[in-house]
Amino acid sequence: MIKFFLSDGGRAPAEAEKFTSGCWVDLVNPADDECENISALTGISEDMLKAALDEEERARTEFDDGNAMFIVDCPLIEENDGGGDDYTTIPLAVIYNEKCIVTVCLKGNTVLKDFITGRERIDTRSRVHFLLTFMLCNAKRFLYYLKQIDRKTRRIQTEMEKTMRNTEIIQLLDLQNSLVYFSTSLNSNERVHEKLFKVEGVATREEYRDLYDDVIIESRQAIETCNIYKNILSVTMDAYGSVISNNANDTMKKLTIITILLAVPTMIAGFWGMNMPVPWQDGVAFKDTGWFWLVIALTVTFTAIIGALLLKGRPLKKRTRRKRKKDRRKDE
Repeated sequence: MIKFFLSDGGRAPAEAEKFTSGCWVDLVNPADDECENISALTGISEDMLKAALDEEERARTEFDDGNAMFIVDCPLIEENDGGGDDYTTIPLAVIYNEKCIVTVCLKGNTVLKDFITGRERIDTRSRVHFLLTFMLCNAKRFLYYLKQIDRKTRRIQTEMEKTMRNTEIIQLLDLQNSLVYFSTSLNSNERVHEKLFKVEGVATREEYRDLYDDVIIESRQAIETCNIYKNILSVTMDAYGSVISNNANDTMKKLTIITILLAVPTMIAGFWGMNMPVPWQDGVAFKDTGWFWLVIALTVTFTAIIGALLLKGRPLKKRTRRKRKKDRRKDE
């Protein structure tokens, strides 16, 4: 899809019917013939126009025959199979020369939508101002999505305090993967932002210099925020893993105790099926059942020893609590 826009910075850009000098050309998932037509109108090579159409394209800059291309990763929200939201990134190219500005992306971009609706003022005739404004808004968009991820993480943690299900754990894992994508993209974008200072006019014009400083500040803030959230979520996942492991150990311990207790009457009842004289059997004297009582005594002793070993940890926990109380009193 191809759209042409014109703006002088004072209002929302007006959509034009055809290509004119000083316009902004917005390409969203263009076909081969559309790229060929735009290349003929703008003088930008088809290789540049198609560079951002590769989802795995890395953030970079390229200058060739008066054409300047800046590819950066942009945040994107997609709906997954479970009805939730997945946060990912997609490359977008901003290309300009003396004739026009061209943006190329596989999908619609929220920052460009703000440009079209007039929420962000742009001047299609000022190429550097357009580029810096887009970089600044893109960094702010990363921060906005990072705050959304943090809010979702807190909500999921609150739900997991009530009941721990696989659904919440999978959601946390998806958010952790999203933060990894964001961190990688932000670090790649930072290298592109550093090269913006070499663009003509950025170092000399105060207006451009202020915009450049804002881009660097917002970009670094997004990187630091992403790293903080990623570390917090990683520690949280490890903590929940330990809790699940402890719960499983407690459950297995209880099941083991129950199994042993149930095994005792089973063993005793099994004696009646063997060729062993047992009490209260017809024609058997009490003095002839000595082996039976010996086996019962050994069984009870063995069960008591196992039970003591299984419950061994309880006194240690009490001692630990007492020590903690004494330590607190000393600290006070």
